[in-house]
Amino acid sequence: MRVAQLGDGDPELVVVGGVHGDEPCGVRAVERLLDYDGELLRPVKLVVANERAMDAGERYVDADLNRAFTDDVPADAHERELARDLADEVRGCTVLSIHSTQSHADPFAIASGLDDPVPEVVPNLPVTALVDTQEFGDGRLFAADADILEVEAGLQGTETAAENAYRLAREFLVATDAIPGDTVEREVPVFQMGASIRKPPADEYEVFVENFERVEAGQTFAAADGEELVAEESFYPVLLSPYGYADQFGYRGDRTGLLVQSSDGENSTSVRSRSSAQ
Repeated sequence: MRVAQLGDGDPELVVVGGVHGDEPCGVRAVERLLDYDGELLRPVKLVVANERAMDAGERYVDADLNRAFTDDVPADAHERELARDLADEVRGCTVLSIHSTQSHADPFAIASGLDDPVPEVVPNLPVTALVDTQEFGDGRLFAADADILEVEAGLQGTETAAENAYRLAREFLVATDAIPGDTVEREVPVFQMGASIRKPPADEYEVFVENFERVEAGQTFAAADGEELVAEESFYPVLLSPYGYADQFGYRGDRTGLLVQSSDGENSTSVRSRSSAQ
């Protein structure tokens, strides 16, 4: 694990890249931040997490680091010790952990619940959605004693994801008053992650719908070796892709609200969550 710092003092903000070795966009964002020479209002810690997996170009060495924050992972696994070290580095901090995905080209945020820093930070980020994974946090970085926000910067391995990752990191630092800049008012739909959509055994998989867009009951949303999968009831696809997971397409989700940022004055900003129509 590589740890660096911008500014002097004890950082309360952390940007993490490289949790997965096959997702280079976050590492590239961290490396670009290391060259930041503008005004710095708060110190920031920068972390490249799983260097060994990055060097191998693999998601992990022994176990998925973002599932290793639990005693269920073998004690001698490389990522088990790394999880302990990473938890120590982020303890007590507000954290942005940068990832990429095979499911959706546009950036979106992932949180475990809607507590701080989610309402304050997410509407200031260039994301199309927020996914609440509160019921699916076992073993993930969310288990650390810190305020964690994850972002998916775009499609894995693309130059666009790398550019998005840097922009997300910069706007996170603006939103947390670490660097100067203007925030942009956004409304971000919130989706609750639900049950997984299992894959039947097949050689070829297809997905016919877009993430975060409502699938109606009776609509064909995927296929396995040409056999169509039809929705028994309506849902919103979350992290849905043909090959992102070995044994599932992704998740059924519900749209549960909208994070809305409103500004009443130059230094007065409030954030609220409101329900939205299904």
